[in-house]
Amino acid sequence: MDPLTVIVAGLFGLLVGSFLNVVAARVPRGVSIVSPGSACPACGHAVRPWDNVPVVSWLVLRGRCRDCSASISARYPVVEALTGALWAGAVWRFGLTYEAAVMIVLLSGLVVLSAIDIDYRIIPNKILLPLILLVLAAQLVLAPDRWLEFGLAGLGAAGYLYVAALIKPGGMGMGDVKLALLLGIGLGATVAVAMLIGIIVAALVGIGIVLARGAAGRKVRIPLAPFLSAGAVIAAFWGASIQSSYLGLFG
Repeated sequence: MDPLTVIVAGLFGLLVGSFLNVVAARVPRGVSIVSPGSACPACGHAVRPWDNVPVVSWLVLRGRCRDCSASISARYPVVEALTGALWAGAVWRFGLTYEAAVMIVLLSGLVVLSAIDIDYRIIPNKILLPLILLVLAAQLVLAPDRWLEFGLAGLGAAGYLYVAALIKPGGMGMGDVKLALLLGIGLGATVAVAMLIGIIVAALVGIGIVLARGAAGRKVRIPLAPFLSAGAVIAAFWGASIQSSYLGLFG
């Protein structure tokens, strides 16, 4: 793929990442994502256009508001940079194809859902359900020959987490189950890689917290969306190779 095309995709991703920050900050609070414009949460001063350049403005301002010097979370440039990298990566890996478009939509959605789950410990239906329908429609239109794969992968991934939720109530919510459905529809057979990686890493983090905090660590609720999303990124780019290598061990 032409490097310039990849760079342009990454720049568009940075801009989308800036918008995703707005979505992540406002949707859980029931605030419009259209108006009012961006403002400092501490002093309320409107953010100037030149202070709203993805990543760059945060670095120039050293993570502080220009007007009141209040700290600005590093989450903002992280979301922007991550979204830009995923857009560039999707175009680099899949080219200018329908698969790249589906991956861009899926992975961008996972970025915002992960940010919300980290901050609020919820996965809002307002974002998740339209995303499921959008990705499903795209897959059925653009890859109709794989409809059975996407359907079984989605139901299988969601069913696995649903059973886990029934066995251990409170361990995860229905938002995680619906997120697994989205991953299956978006990734197809390689969702197994995403689920395996996400759950193992989340479990290891949970064990680490318990070891570090003792009994108090058992009460810490770990957001699952970021781990499943990280697994989904790996599966999107390298899932087929990982599956082939794993199955080759038994061949």
